[in-house]
Amino acid sequence: MSYPQVMVIESILAQLDTEIARLTQVRSLLANSGKVAVKVTERKTKVAPVKKRKKRVLSADARKRIADAQRKRWAAQKAKSKKEA
Repeated sequence: MSYPQVMVIESILAQLDTEIARLTQVRSLLANSGKVAVKVTERKTKVAPVKKRKKRVLSADARKRIADAQRKRWAAQKAKSKKEA
């Protein structure tokens, strides 16, 4: 190999290293995109946390109504299966 050819190869390798570093940075940003929202402005990048939904809470009365309705469905299913047997 001649000297100019070695310089060309080193230049190509340097460009590849730069591109790999850029792609690694992009990959890490995309991998974390579910955790943070990225806002891109003209001059800089702002990172803001994603808002979590509030936990939905049922009242004791609502839980009791749901439980009673489920017990009624189970009883109907049990009566149906006894009838068939």
